[in-house]
Amino acid sequence: MAFLFVTSNGRVDRFDRPLGTDYSQVWTAGRFVLEGHPEKPFDNAAHARRQQEYFSPTSGFFHWGYPPYFLVVAALFALLPYAFSLLVWQASTLLLYLAAVRRIAPFQDCLLVAAAFPAVFINVGHGHNGFLSAGLMALALLALERRPVVAGILFGLLAYKPQFGLLIPIALLAGGQWRAIVAAGATIVAMTLGTMLAFGWEAWRGFFDMMHFSRVVISEQGATGWYKIQTIFSAARMWGGSVPLAYVAQAVSALGCAAIVAWMWFSRADRRLAAAALMTGALLSTPYALDYDMMLLGPALAFVIAHGLEKGYLPWEKTALAVIWATPLLARVLTMTTFIPVGQIAMVAFMAMIFHRAWRNARHGEERSSQVGLAEMRLEARVQHAHRDGRRKPHSAI
Repeated sequence: MAFLFVTSNGRVDRFDRPLGTDYSQVWTAGRFVLEGHPEKPFDNAAHARRQQEYFSPTSGFFHWGYPPYFLVVAALFALLPYAFSLLVWQASTLLLYLAAVRRIAPFQDCLLVAAAFPAVFINVGHGHNGFLSAGLMALALLALERRPVVAGILFGLLAYKPQFGLLIPIALLAGGQWRAIVAAGATIVAMTLGTMLAFGWEAWRGFFDMMHFSRVVISEQGATGWYKIQTIFSAARMWGGSVPLAYVAQAVSALGCAAIVAWMWFSRADRRLAAAALMTGALLSTPYALDYDMMLLGPALAFVIAHGLEKGYLPWEKTALAVIWATPLLARVLTMTTFIPVGQIAMVAFMAMIFHRAWRNARHGEERSSQVGLAEMRLEARVQHAHRDGRRKPHSAI
């Protein structure tokens, strides 16, 4: 990364790519906002022309598909020169992610393990927002029990990437987190009204128009590349499945994850496992997520590791965790060369592992409860027997 920065012209590296590749769309969109044209990022032709002006006529086009909420962030960072803006963006959001992991699993070297998570390097290379998504969701889950209103606000802020919020209402409803639900809803309403007042209806209309392009060209036709998209939908399309078949496969995955999350949050399973299931399910329930979005697995792994350090591991679980931790490093390359959806397989296996730990703990809890109940019944029987003997025998004999 240092080599690319040193040998760049400040915006384009020696390979004719924008530094931080995808971050170029964020900074360009922010410049549009500062110029008073917040609707322009949703105009692909205008956005492409401006990117060519700022970077290179041959450096490629990176389309803008975020809701207008994210234009606020884009405008803030567009106040800075591009290269410095990219550094501040990555550093600040990385610290948010690391702070969340430190609170989840404060074991020795946890920050080293969290920083070395391969998805971190993928996210840095693309200048993307995986750190922000992972940090917001993890901090919301950490705050949920003691500060539900704060948790709801953080969940609401995640609306800038709505495809990862499909399971959040299910978890909060199943867990009876009404204050967090109200806070999240109020946050989204406030952000929507605020962006409409600041940017006008044109920006929102541009976003809704852009949704068709994002769904058809990017997701269904795989313009990004099937090997980059880490979803069940993309795996089905990569193997030649039709669009309807891919949606059916994705729906099965989403419904399965929804059932697991609902059970874990309703049954009061260990909150660390419930949080890990929600974060992993967020990736498995959406038809569009790339390998840098696997940053959500970082805090999810930390939740499971914290639970394992306290409750213990089965013989195979440490190896499984190590493989899942390393998967983002190889997911894109192996999928491209073998057509095996390595990332999706690893995430499904991780979800199954989380469910298995929660189910096993629930069964052991029931067994302990039944054993305690049986012991109490036996003790009560002995006491009653002693009382009956006491009526027939002198007190001294008892």
